[in-house]
Amino acid sequence: MQLLDDVRVVSLAINLPGPLAAARLAEFGAFVTKVEPPSGDPLAAVAPDWYRHLTHLQSVVTLDIKAERAKLDTLLADSDLLITSMRPSALARLGLARPQESFPRLCLIEIVGHDGDRADVPGHDLNYQAVHGTLSPPAMPKVPIADMLGAERAVSTALAALHGRNKTGVGASYRVVLEEAAQRAGDAVRHGLMGDGATLGGAFPGYGIYESADGFVALGAVEPHFFTRTLETFGVDGTHDQMRKAFADKTTAELEDIATQADIPLNGVK
Repeated sequence: MQLLDDVRVVSLAINLPGPLAAARLAEFGAFVTKVEPPSGDPLAAVAPDWYRHLTHLQSVVTLDIKAERAKLDTLLADSDLLITSMRPSALARLGLARPQESFPRLCLIEIVGHDGDRADVPGHDLNYQAVHGTLSPPAMPKVPIADMLGAERAVSTALAALHGRNKTGVGASYRVVLEEAAQRAGDAVRHGLMGDGATLGGAFPGYGIYESADGFVALGAVEPHFFTRTLETFGVDGTHDQMRKAFADKTTAELEDIATQADIPLNGVK
C-alpha cells in the first residue's frame, strides 16, 4: 500500500516548483489531477522529457478555469489538496484564496515567490538566488535551487496540512515562499560554511574539485578518518599543492578505483 493512496490532489501549478511537488505526491501514491490552461505548461515546451517524467503518474486535463469553472469545482469537491503557483492577487480574483469556504476539507498549498507586502512582485529562481548569495556571477546557476527546495517545502507543507486537517476535520490555506527557500540555501554562505574561501568552499583540501589526467574528480573527505585515509593512500601531506600533484597524473577511472579500494569518498565529475 502506498502512503497517500487515499489522497486526491488538484494542481493548477505550471513551470517547475508546483509540478515537482505534485510529482512527488504522486510517487507517494496520491491521485493527482494536473489542470493546465489551453496554452499548456511552459515546462513541456522547454524541457519535454522532464515534463513527461514529472507527469507520467498524473492525470493531465486542459481547462480554461475562468470559462469552465464548474468543471474545476467538480474536481475540487472530491479533493484533499489544491496546489497553485500564481500570484496571490490572481488567486484571489479566481476566488480560490480561501477554497475552504466552498470545500471545507480542502487544503490549499499556495506556492509564491515573495510574501508580505511583496507578495505580488514578479520573480523566478534566478531572482531569488540573486539576493541570497548562491550565485557566482557571471556564470548562470546549473540548478534551480529555490524551485527545487520550494517544491520539497510544498510537499512537507502538504503532508503537515493533511495531518492538521485530520485532527481538526477542516482544511486550511498554507503559503510556500520560494524566496524563503533561497534564503535557507543561502544560510550555508552566510554562516561561512560554503562560498569563496570558506571551509567547504575550497579552503579545506579534503573537500574540493581536483583535475585528473583526463578530467576532474570531486573529493569529499570531510570527516577526519576519511581525510587521514586520503593522505595515507596518496602519500601526501594534506596541502592543496600536494593533493593536486597526486591526482594530476592519474585518470579519473584510476582515481575512482583507488578510492573504492580505500573507501574514500571520491568520484569523477560528469
